[in-house]
Amino acid sequence: MTVASSRTGGQILVDQLVAQGVDHLFCVPGESYLAVLDALHDAEIAVTVCRQESGAAMMAEAHGKLSGRPGICFVTRGPGATNASAGIHVAHQDSTPMILFVGQVERGFRGREAFQELDYRAVFGSMAKWVVEVDEAERLPEIVARAFSVAMAGRPGPVVIALPEDMLVEAAQVADAPRAEAAEIAPDAQRMAEIGAALAAARRPIAILGGTRWSGETIARLADWAERINLPVATSFRRQMLFPADHPCYAGDVGIGINPALLEHIQGSDLILLIGGRLSEMPSQSYTLLDVPTPRQPLVHVHPDPDELGRVYRAAHPVAATPGAFVAALEALAPAPFAPEAVQQAHAAYRSWSDLGPIRLPGDFQAAHAMRALIDTLPADTIVCNGAGNFATWVHRFWPFRHYGTQLAPTSGSMGYGLPAGVAAQRVSPGRRVLVLAGDGDFMMTCQEFSTAVQYDLPVLVVLLDNGMYGTIRMHQEREYPGRPSATALRNPDFKAFAIACGGHGERVETDADFAPALERALASGRPALLHCLIDPEALTPTRTLSDFRRMGEAKRAAG
Repeated sequence: MTVASSRTGGQILVDQLVAQGVDHLFCVPGESYLAVLDALHDAEIAVTVCRQESGAAMMAEAHGKLSGRPGICFVTRGPGATNASAGIHVAHQDSTPMILFVGQVERGFRGREAFQELDYRAVFGSMAKWVVEVDEAERLPEIVARAFSVAMAGRPGPVVIALPEDMLVEAAQVADAPRAEAAEIAPDAQRMAEIGAALAAARRPIAILGGTRWSGETIARLADWAERINLPVATSFRRQMLFPADHPCYAGDVGIGINPALLEHIQGSDLILLIGGRLSEMPSQSYTLLDVPTPRQPLVHVHPDPDELGRVYRAAHPVAATPGAFVAALEALAPAPFAPEAVQQAHAAYRSWSDLGPIRLPGDFQAAHAMRALIDTLPADTIVCNGAGNFATWVHRFWPFRHYGTQLAPTSGSMGYGLPAGVAAQRVSPGRRVLVLAGDGDFMMTCQEFSTAVQYDLPVLVVLLDNGMYGTIRMHQEREYPGRPSATALRNPDFKAFAIACGGHGERVETDADFAPALERALASGRPALLHCLIDPEALTPTRTLSDFRRMGEAKRAAG
């Protein structure tokens, strides 16, 4: 549009966010971008004020995951920016569109190590798709529009924009930039013909879904196509929402602690369709699932970023395409249905693997019992959030994800992610139920954001499994250095009292009988709620105890 009068850099920037369709952002305020905060006062953009920059950045990343457009975060310079780097790393490894705006010292002060000055290109260069500093207010429309395009294009990811303080108060006369959209990339007809021939020659194929740029419609279309031809479909690490768990073709997730039956199925397949994902270290089982660089089975690797094709695996059929465009092309292929036994066995193996019934561990409180109650009580479209730790296995193995947009989990393995993600999900989806499953060490890394949930009356449900240790590290410790625990024990606060002190609902759960009534009261409270569940320290994973790992370590040591 034509701009009739000049505006400050801060006002121009906020107007660009509005032009790009931004209706929500997350921040920790700072004096380095006061002009932006002033412009936001009158803008049609909801602002969530967070307690710490890592939480704000993780909230923006979670919003990007849910919306498919860049989540927006504002933080101040120096310490604010470095705190926010945790969220940038999540966005990078999780391929999430996100834009971090950071304050910067005045332009005339740069290069002198002024107060809180940082070289943002050096700090974020290895984690962000693009890092830029805005020197002139009139370039803000150009740069912001480009940032949205870069964040969404190809393999999505984070962009960092530094804002010199004096630039934000500088006046300029410039037109707003139009809304940026991510381009769909379609496969060529010759490549699809080759894939059709590969499917016709296969007898035991399997698809693995991962990455981003999916939609509920694309997943539904792929599910129908897979059912027509009896194609087993697995999901990548922490991407279970990409295929409904109750679909007859679902084979489970290819992540940490993979179902041995699924691992055997993949390794025995004669064609793999890897759609959208990178099959990085965790889903590839430390790069052993497929031979590197050339898989022994024919591999169809579909990714929206050509730079990801051939980066690790030499696919027989590399395809630069977005999931939606590829699935549309895939529907035109009509191979003869495969023998139903393989897909039936794969789904049966998943159902057996995800059965909570046989799980029994030491202690009066059983996480399996709690998971059963949560699955039976919460609606199917609940948004389930978690950070990192052994506790997350209870979600990834047993929660039946049935809808797109219901999972917020960091493939980067970032502790502390679950609570900020849950706050963001509840803030932008007020009518949805949001569940955060957390460990004690995990929760403590961003626990201050529980106060953010209270401030905005967000009825997030936190189920905190407390075993008094950094359990994942202790597990590895016992396996490598049995009987020599070091730096993994935790002395935790009274989490019930913490929740109540923040203004939320808190309960302490020590037995199975305590859980269901506590859950009912938590949901009825209408407030942010925390159930502090005490886990026996021996109950380390759904299938192994702490002593099991110690014995494994002792046997390993005895064997030399």
